[in-house]
Amino acid sequence: MEKEFNEHCCNMNRRHFLSKMSLGLGSVALGSLLNPRLLFGGSDKKVSDLSGVLPAPHFAPKAKRIIYLFQSGGPSQLETFDYKPLLREQNGQELPASVRMGQRLTGMTSGQDSFPLAGSQYEFSRHGKNGTWVSELFPYTAKIVDELCIVRSMYTEAINHDPAITFFQTGSQQPGRPSIGAWMSYGLGSMNNNLPTFCVLLSRGSGRPQGQPLYSRLWGNGFLHSLHQGVQFRAGKDPVLYLNDPPGIDRMDRRSMLDYLGKLNQHAWQKFGDPEIVTRIAQYEMAYRMQTSVPEAMDISDEPDSIYRMYGPDSTVPGTYAANCLLARRLIERDVRFVQLYHMGWDQHFDLPIQIRGQAKDVDQASAALVLDLKQRGLLDETLVIWGGEFGRTNYSQGKLTKTNYGRDHHPRCFSIWMAGGGVKPGVVYGETDEFGYNIAKNPVHVHDFQATLLHLLGIDHERLIFKHQGRRFRLTDVSGKVMHDLLS
Repeated sequence: MEKEFNEHCCNMNRRHFLSKMSLGLGSVALGSLLNPRLLFGGSDKKVSDLSGVLPAPHFAPKAKRIIYLFQSGGPSQLETFDYKPLLREQNGQELPASVRMGQRLTGMTSGQDSFPLAGSQYEFSRHGKNGTWVSELFPYTAKIVDELCIVRSMYTEAINHDPAITFFQTGSQQPGRPSIGAWMSYGLGSMNNNLPTFCVLLSRGSGRPQGQPLYSRLWGNGFLHSLHQGVQFRAGKDPVLYLNDPPGIDRMDRRSMLDYLGKLNQHAWQKFGDPEIVTRIAQYEMAYRMQTSVPEAMDISDEPDSIYRMYGPDSTVPGTYAANCLLARRLIERDVRFVQLYHMGWDQHFDLPIQIRGQAKDVDQASAALVLDLKQRGLLDETLVIWGGEFGRTNYSQGKLTKTNYGRDHHPRCFSIWMAGGGVKPGVVYGETDEFGYNIAKNPVHVHDFQATLLHLLGIDHERLIFKHQGRRFRLTDVSGKVMHDLLS
């Protein structure tokens, strides 16, 4: 068999390359996943293993699904969930050297001669049973604080956008590792044979519309089989690229073609044992079923008016954050395991008071509505909802501070996220920052701790979900991370 495989590799020529390329184009964008146990009647153990390497969770899971509302660009904790009245009192005064302690700055502010403290221009008030401080920018979120677990003590090492987002999504600042959703697909497999295990939705905010870009590798499979990469759903006529049959091809023609192609690929699998052959079959079969399931899932015309009112007027506009939150709920209802929303525009280096108001309006009502909607449908207990970005913002002004305007640079030392449902404690605030909002004062939570806790909620021991690649055993949390049991219900 080894001899045949080597001969096969050596016989690659232009004709073979173009032939294989033409067969693969339709599946490249589809990325994820059928449960391959169903292929070939589940008779081949190697094939069935690709459906999820864990025959069962390591322990009883609290969550079955995740909706991750990623706020790309780094929301300011000081205008959202971390109230610091001292910054108002000392507005314009210099950041004390004893607070900064010579910590690393980005190239955008390291050359400043002055670091004037900038108090938030927005009011905070107490909400919920525990009197949680929430900014006036988030009136809808304030109403659901009793459902939220707010973590004010997140921290990361990454200080610039791309490595920071990559770190949160893959566990490494360097590109090439599998994303969280890909790890979930690899470990647990699919719960729905007609939709991908891992779906991605993108929206562009009004705060800074031309802000930091996003790259598809953030929801990629890395060194895992391509079976596990995320599938991007787009607004418009064709939610998934290359899904529809070309002109002149009907469903019966496509079915006949796939049946014959499956036989050819099965023969190739038996001859060479390349797992990507199985992935290709799975993607073709998934694409066939998605031709019916995707339009049904994406069609929100059957939603009652009360739901549109709950999510806000933007929920009827395809591609908006509100519309994507509504779609996320529909996908979760259909047992998609991981739905990742990315909302761009939180990078407020200047004009923060104006930009963040629009950005908060984009997400506040819809985020709260998603939590309430899941709860009223009995889905919140088994669905973990996460809201947060890649880092926070500085307590001093980037550039000139005036009475009405300021900006904030990147700040990895402390920032806030919130979670709801899926086994986390509701109505709590975890961790504290110092009175300047610059350093963590109590209960730090590192990115790898967050990832370990997320996997724990799914019933996965983060140290045991591994993949051997290039002679090393890799995992989402790399070589660190601990489960934050204080966050768990």
